[in-house]
Amino acid sequence: MDARYEAKYAAQKRAAHIAFLVVVILLAAVYIYPVFLMVDNSLKPFKEILTNVLALPSHPEWANYTYVIEKMEYFRLFLNNVVITVIGIAGIVAFSSMAAYILDRRQTPVTKALHTFIITPMLIPFQTIMITLLKFMNIIHLNGTTWGLGIQYWGFGIPMATFIYFNFMKSIPTEIDESAMIDSATTFQTYLLIIFPLLKTVTATVVVLDVMWIWNDFLLPLLMVNSSPASKTLVLAAYNFVGSLNTKWHYALAAMVLAILPSVIVFVFLQRYIVDGVVAGAIKG
Repeated sequence: MDARYEAKYAAQKRAAHIAFLVVVILLAAVYIYPVFLMVDNSLKPFKEILTNVLALPSHPEWANYTYVIEKMEYFRLFLNNVVITVIGIAGIVAFSSMAAYILDRRQTPVTKALHTFIITPMLIPFQTIMITLLKFMNIIHLNGTTWGLGIQYWGFGIPMATFIYFNFMKSIPTEIDESAMIDSATTFQTYLLIIFPLLKTVTATVVVLDVMWIWNDFLLPLLMVNSSPASKTLVLAAYNFVGSLNTKWHYALAAMVLAILPSVIVFVFLQRYIVDGVVAGAIKG
């Protein structure tokens, strides 16, 4: 009976595993198929897209990409994206990790109120404040430039990053701080030289998630730098191929592929850090 029961249990477990794999594959196909269609149709001439959007290209039109690279000044806008993303990531990581460190180590009514104040903006939809934000950015002259746009991402990225850092910070023993104080280290020295290196896993998670967000963001750049040709981003430039009367779909799709490709490459190579960071925060936090 025991052998039969074990065999039956093993068969049920194997069937459940196969069913789970099938569901995962189907869900993956649902999410990947639109991306496949985008790449597929970016390699077609315009008439072929109108004829059958689901078919494979009869002959790949690599000239679509050549035209788009020249027309949108790809490499100049690529540099704009790099500047905006680097400035945004640097500020988010620096300020949110420092804030999380102080909020975790200084458990007072004031810091608890500040913690709530910092993470609350995560609940506020961007659309409710974008007009006010645009007017305020005009007043302080932070619109229309790549560095100004990068700084604005600090305000939108710090709440979530602080939340992630704060939960992870609980896994770091306070005895480390006490040892540093005995060695006459200041609070900032303790954070910079001892605590921050221990945040490597969660920092990688924050960086990957925010690179994907900032690089591919459309609405904030549309508000802040769309009127400044020198400061446009790749996604905004891709949108130029979409018109109210005539949309050059073959060029628009090729532009979108070129715009999102760098962030996809970053995600593919660094995605394991997301899993490691989430698991580490769940276990240690």
